[in-house]
Amino acid sequence: GNSAVTTVHLCNYSGSAVQANVYLAPSSANVANTTTVIYGNVTIGAYNTLIIYQEKFVMATGDTIYANASAGTSVTATVSSIGF
Repeated sequence: GNSAVTTVHLCNYSGSAVQANVYLAPSSANVANTTTVIYGNVTIGAYNTLIIYQEKFVMATGDTIYANASAGTSVTATVSSIGF
């Protein structure tokens, strides 16, 4: 069924700032397609967390949320959602 992403946390636990991207891809899309970027090149300071909570993203079965960062081993992601 459908779900809504309610919160995304991207935590930078390194001593340097990183750039992060968040993608929301429908089941038919390729994540490399830049039209799916919902946050692009966002700076997350050293030992800081980006919290995305004001927007709610409705996702259908098969849709996927992706995130990456300029220092791939320095950021953890936590996503909260609710089904409906």
